[in-house]
Amino acid sequence: MMKLLMATAACAALLTALPDAQDARVDLVLRGGRVIDPASGLDAVRNVAIRNGRIAAISTRTLSAREVVDVTGLVVAPGFIDLHAHGQDLESSRWQAHDGVTTALELEGGALDVPKWYAAREGNARLNFGATVSHVQARGAGILEESAEKGPGVYGAATPEQLAEIEGRLRQGIAYGALGIGMGLAYTPGATREESWRVFKLASAQGVPVFVHVRYAGLVEPGSSIEAVHEVIGNAAASGASLHIVHIGSSGLRQTGILLDMIDGARRHGVRVTTEVYPYTAASTSIKAAIFDPGWQKRLGADYGDIEWVATGQRLSEQSWEAYRTKGGIIIAHIIPEAAVDLAVARPDVIIASDGVPFTDGRAHPRGAGTFARVLGRYVREKQMLTLTDALRKMTILPAQRLEPFAQQMRRKGRLAEGMDADVTVFDPAQVIDRATFAEPAQASAGIPHVIVNGTFVVRDGKLIEDARPGRAIRRPVTGS
Repeated sequence: MMKLLMATAACAALLTALPDAQDARVDLVLRGGRVIDPASGLDAVRNVAIRNGRIAAISTRTLSAREVVDVTGLVVAPGFIDLHAHGQDLESSRWQAHDGVTTALELEGGALDVPKWYAAREGNARLNFGATVSHVQARGAGILEESAEKGPGVYGAATPEQLAEIEGRLRQGIAYGALGIGMGLAYTPGATREESWRVFKLASAQGVPVFVHVRYAGLVEPGSSIEAVHEVIGNAAASGASLHIVHIGSSGLRQTGILLDMIDGARRHGVRVTTEVYPYTAASTSIKAAIFDPGWQKRLGADYGDIEWVATGQRLSEQSWEAYRTKGGIIIAHIIPEAAVDLAVARPDVIIASDGVPFTDGRAHPRGAGTFARVLGRYVREKQMLTLTDALRKMTILPAQRLEPFAQQMRRKGRLAEGMDADVTVFDPAQVIDRATFAEPAQASAGIPHVIVNGTFVVRDGKLIEDARPGRAIRRPVTGS
């Protein structure tokens, strides 16, 4: 009898936890969709109830709410998490939202004035947002003054006093809640191996990860991609810092497979290291970047005709290269082998991240608008290189788990389960595809009718909700004053 009473009480508790047909407290129900939650392994038709910005229930039962949206035939997934989004403005987030992104973080480039960066977005963000503290900007913040042509903090080696000031700025950003340290070693060739090592030691002591654009993307020794990855894995192993290597395809080029094997081997031997890839065969950056200092053709295995001027779509010649290099601006470099991209996208533990850059007059690399739909449409449906669940895992729970030891908010992201944040992406697996191209990059992805951030629609029936601003800050606890 006692067992019967206990079972009855348990059933009653379960029933009260799930909204019934008379419960109007639930804000929204997504009815009849195929719910895929890579974190738990759930892949079944379910009804999803949302209340107060959280998942209230996932059930086979008929659930009622103030609003019910029929999503029969569609996939209901955790919102996509982009660890590498330079486009942190409202125009960029327009295209990110259409691509299914609910959290977009600036972890490679970061910010120097961390409180100001977060304050500028509070209450005015479509998507959840967060940033690291920037090592590149810490070098350039009046510490290593150089000629205006080269820019501060790029080529000069830090004196002991300057290095102490750099570390102080990084420590201050961490105290203000930065999600780690962002390093662009390829953009600061003046940063010595000692400086790099000291940044890793600081990260380890402060208990934060390091997100690194490695020193070289090259095929020639010395200065190869392999040498560059040796540096940061060695620093991580010796310091104990947690390491994330950004855009492995554009850094690795034809050596991408070797780099992935190095990362896997380091991880098996206890180094905390992860990486990411975007699904495109072209990179994008400033034409003035140190990456393109003399000798870049040999290092990258490329030539002038592989470089596209973003503003016009023009492919460059030696003459136009020299003119634009003096002027400055953004280029697209068509230099990444397709085989390298395919290899990284298909690798089980490689996270999908866009490296999306801000749109200027509708012009940018298309990865800022189409990365996630491109993986789902081209790599899952067309190429069949990934299962749908595996692809979603690389967009949801893997990036959430990468950050959750350092930012507790991420423990409620990347998952579809009761009590988790209601960041939800609803898409049609038969129709989802990227439409952004190099010629026309400002094109919304297709087949993603609904995107919900913290319980609020930012995309509904394929249309952006222009005034929706439900995005919240992702940050570590603030200990600075």
